[in-house]
Amino acid sequence: MLVFVFVVLAYCAVTKAESSAAITLFAAILSCLPFFLRYELKRPKPGEIMPIVVLSAVAVVGRLALVPIPNFQPVSALVIFTGVFFGRQNGYLMGAFTALVSNMILGQGLWTPLQMYAWGFMGYIAGVLSENGFFGKGGYDKTSRRRVLVYVYGVLASLLYNLFMDTWFIVTFLKDATPAVALSAYGAGFVLGISHITATALFLVLTVAPWGAKIRRIKIKYGL
Repeated sequence: MLVFVFVVLAYCAVTKAESSAAITLFAAILSCLPFFLRYELKRPKPGEIMPIVVLSAVAVVGRLALVPIPNFQPVSALVIFTGVFFGRQNGYLMGAFTALVSNMILGQGLWTPLQMYAWGFMGYIAGVLSENGFFGKGGYDKTSRRRVLVYVYGVLASLLYNLFMDTWFIVTFLKDATPAVALSAYGAGFVLGISHITATALFLVLTVAPWGAKIRRIKIKYGL
C-alpha cells in the first residue's frame, strides 16, 4: 500500500488520464485505510495512544502558529521524531492525523489525502530506519554522529515530500503541460521547498537531542 500511490501517480502521468484528481484521491485514501484499521484492531491502550495525540497536537499548533511564514512548519520534523522514537506505525498515523486535523482549520481539499499519505510515508520510513538500527542502537544513539543521520533523513524526506506534492499538482492540474511548463511549476515550488527543508532541519535539531533522552526514559518507565 505504501507504493500504491506512486504507481497510480505514474500511471496518470503516462496516460494523462482525464480523472487524475479522482484517481489519485481514491488511491491516497485507500492507502491510508489499512494503517488506521490495523491500529484500531490492535485496541491500543491509552498510554500507547497518548504519544500520537500529544505530538500531533504540538505539530498542528506549530503549523497554525507559523502560517505567516510560507511552508515553514514543524510537522515533518515531529512526524520523523515520532517514527524514530515510537515506531513505523505510530509515525505513519501521526503524519496522516496531523495533516487531516490541521487542514480542518487551514482548509480541506483534494490535497489533504495526499498530504496524509506523504507525511505518513515519511514517518513510516523513519520508523523502519530506527527499528533497524540506522540511527543507532535501540533506534537512536545520543552521539552527535548518529543524530546527524536523523537530520540528513529529515532534509531528504522533506525534499521528496515537496517533489511528490509538486508532481501530483502537475499530473493532476497540468496534464497537458510541456516539459518547460512542468519545470516552471517545479521552480515555483522551489522557494517553498527550501523553507520546508530548513524548518524540518531546524526543528529536528531543537527536538531530537533535548526531547530524545526524556522520551527514552518515559518509554522505559511506562513500557511503551
